[in-house]
Amino acid sequence: MPESTSSSASLWITFSLMTVACWGVYGIFLHSGQMNMADAANGRYKAFLWVGIAYFLIAVLAPAGVLLASGATWSMPAKGIAWSLLAGVVGAIGAFCVLLAFGAKGNPAVVMSIIFAGAPIVNAVVAIWMHPPEGGVSAIRWPFFLGILLAACGGMLVTLYKPPPSASARPAVTPPVSQADH
Repeated sequence: MPESTSSSASLWITFSLMTVACWGVYGIFLHSGQMNMADAANGRYKAFLWVGIAYFLIAVLAPAGVLLASGATWSMPAKGIAWSLLAGVVGAIGAFCVLLAFGAKGNPAVVMSIIFAGAPIVNAVVAIWMHPPEGGVSAIRWPFFLGILLAACGGMLVTLYKPPPSASARPAVTPPVSQADH
């Protein structure tokens, strides 16, 4: 969406919180999709296929519609395309790794806690590396480093002390049926 000087000053926080809500339910919804594919061997890949279809619908068709509606040019510098494509690649790899973590018996609540505590730390370090502050690292105030430490501690505490699911929330374990049983 084009930026407007008349837009509300708090609109960015609204969109940020909408992202928090969406990404906050992403892992558990993805795990639920995987489990409901009824395919222990390939359910996670089937779920990810549908994630990709959703990404196409939202991430390709919606911006294309906005660009067309706003009369934007289709001229795009190669450097912008390259960085954007790289962002999409690492985002898709990250989403796929979420499924692989679930497939390796990672608990969705723990997996997502590690991801959402660790991602801001990685983001802060890479942002400082790519765009160093004037005056270097010594110009960074101590609350920034405290925030990184607290993010790591928060992720660890949520991971270690998450409440166990109720008995009704646990999926029923069905013994595998062998060919000899038929």
